[in-house]
Amino acid sequence: MEVLRRSSVFAAEAMYGFECLPTDKELMSQSKALCRDYILSRLHLAGLGWSKAELNLHMSSGSLSEVSAVLLCLGDELECMRPSVYKNVARQLNISVSIESMVTDAFLAVAAEIFSTGITWGKVVSLYAVAGALAVDCVQQGQPATVHTIIDSLGQFVRKFLAPWLKKRGGWMDITKCVVKSDPAPEPHWLASSTESFKYLLTTLYVYIMKEQ
Repeated sequence: MEVLRRSSVFAAEAMYGFECLPTDKELMSQSKALCRDYILSRLHLAGLGWSKAELNLHMSSGSLSEVSAVLLCLGDELECMRPSVYKNVARQLNISVSIESMVTDAFLAVAAEIFSTGITWGKVVSLYAVAGALAVDCVQQGQPATVHTIIDSLGQFVRKFLAPWLKKRGGWMDITKCVVKSDPAPEPHWLASSTESFKYLLTTLYVYIMKEQ
């Protein structure tokens, strides 16, 4: 299954931004790379046919891999707390995933609503959870190409609305403060998104990571 092939360039572009204060363009590339990882993990969990070889072609590395691991860890926690919110998103929004413009408009509307009262890491995680769930809907309904639309829409939203907030925190690595490693030398696998697999322990409650900062 050909899904997300063109997004493979994001990981290479994204790594530069972790070495200095990232630009808007770098933050967008990093955000899209992280979205790709998040979506791939959700497609795998849904049993949508990705082989280990295909998955390894898209593995993130270095600092981006650590951020991706934490994002997935927090996403697992959030989705477990609110399972009904992050399933069948297309049906909840009453949209057809075969119409890319409709998917874009709906996703951006949800994103705007999530951040209407401020920005927190919890809300950022929620945005990725929505993207992941919507991508699963697209693939299940035979519209894998629309997944690219979701990734692009998230990247543009980050660049337009979240980049200043991310810059104030020094970039994406700040999200790692939401967890603490329980193993001094973990062997992270970006796809194994359970808290136990990543050997991370949450240091904050859902209410804490969702409150405005």
